[in-house]
Amino acid sequence: MADKVQFELVSPERLLVSREVEMVVVPGSEGDFGVLPDHAPLISTVRPGVIEIHESGAVAEQIFVAGGFAEVTGERCTVLADEAIPVKEIDRGATQKQLDEAKGELAAASDDAARERLSARIDALDAKLAAAA
Repeated sequence: MADKVQFELVSPERLLVSREVEMVVVPGSEGDFGVLPDHAPLISTVRPGVIEIHESGAVAEQIFVAGGFAEVTGERCTVLADEAIPVKEIDRGATQKQLDEAKGELAAASDDAARERLSARIDALDAKLAAAA
């Protein structure tokens, strides 16, 4: 087990991944970080972006996350995601429609809290479209 790290990715809907991997790259709020066995412990917020799961020296799987938190120990990396979907399952048309709707809502927003929430949603949808490209 010394050459693998346990990786778990959990969204509010389901457990997406729970297995040993060679490396996982997480889009942290301060930049992407790679997790290998014996990693130093850390807790980080996760920004909208793509988690890359590496196997056999290459990216084996990519999963879009809309944000969340990551906890890393020497043996494990756990990501609690606000939203998660495999990149290959992203529907570009539906995502573009959601983005257009959110931009319309932002233009009509009447208070700061709504504008902040919608701006964060727009950022996540932009990142989701970029991941699917």
